[in-house]
Amino acid sequence: MQETIDLIAHRELRNLRRYTRQTGQPTSLAGLDLEPMTSVESIEIDEEHVTIQYNKKTERHYNTNAITQREWVYKYNDDPEFVAAVRAVIQLARKHLYDLPENVACPPGCAECCSGYEPFVSRADVERIAAHLGMTYEETLHEYVVERASADDSYVGWLRKVTEDGDASHDAADKCVFLQGSRSGRYYCGIYDARPHDCREFTPIACDDVDVALSRHGTYHVGKPFQPKRRKRK
Repeated sequence: MQETIDLIAHRELRNLRRYTRQTGQPTSLAGLDLEPMTSVESIEIDEEHVTIQYNKKTERHYNTNAITQREWVYKYNDDPEFVAAVRAVIQLARKHLYDLPENVACPPGCAECCSGYEPFVSRADVERIAAHLGMTYEETLHEYVVERASADDSYVGWLRKVTEDGDASHDAADKCVFLQGSRSGRYYCGIYDARPHDCREFTPIACDDVDVALSRHGTYHVGKPFQPKRRKRK
């Protein structure tokens, strides 16, 4: 059980008086922060020091938040008990160094990231998709991208979402317009070779959304690629 401030104060006052007697250096209880370490935010360890940030507090205002937290820094390498504790952490890290998650690779037909996620697209992405579909840049941008320019001009928007019936949707939980195979449940990307950079860079490692129940064995046959609906020109 955590000690109260009063008990800590009495104990530390005795320690301060003992230190003063031993060293001749004056000490004052007012120079100590007696707030108990109750809520640890982060622990950082280097070759000499351990730094613990704790007891974070947020003071909210209309236009900003004032955030404060305490920080304890200790040079541990002269403390045998602490060195042993850090050594134990390092040994545990070595033990788990080659542990692998279940989702090292996306299982066939998963498509969890094709709903609930809106991949951003750049101008180069739209140009590549347009060439893949045999459409113009403007047609592809209007038909398949929710246009939203980024502040740094890197992106022009994100891929459009559609419902299971194929109707345009603004709900991020709906599927990507290019996701195929929803009727069979064996999902695949209809423009895989031309998919956006955001999709290409996705890694399933440590991703909680990957459906690990899907089989990774056997041959997976994808269906026909995505075909745009050709509209009659007036």
